[in-house]
Amino acid sequence: MPKYVLTGTYCENVLEKREPYRADHLEGLKKQHADGVLLTIGPTKDLAEVFGIYDAPDADTVHQLIEGDPYWKGNIWTSYEVKEWIQAIGG
Repeated sequence: MPKYVLTGTYCENVLEKREPYRADHLEGLKKQHADGVLLTIGPTKDLAEVFGIYDAPDADTVHQLIEGDPYWKGNIWTSYEVKEWIQAIGG
């Protein structure tokens, strides 16, 4: 399957604003990871951006996962971009 890279941005005051959504957000990510579609995801150290790698059949699947996430629905993630990625090295 192709791999896709997610890059996106967080809202201001993310630590306070994310709290009502955090448990559901993390639970959903754990399920995606267990299902093998989400390889890795996390924020930059300054909490300004999110970065993730998906192993999915197509970009539409990744868009659906992102837009179904509580962080997207709750405006914690404020923008995102998905690009197909060519993995040159690694498993």
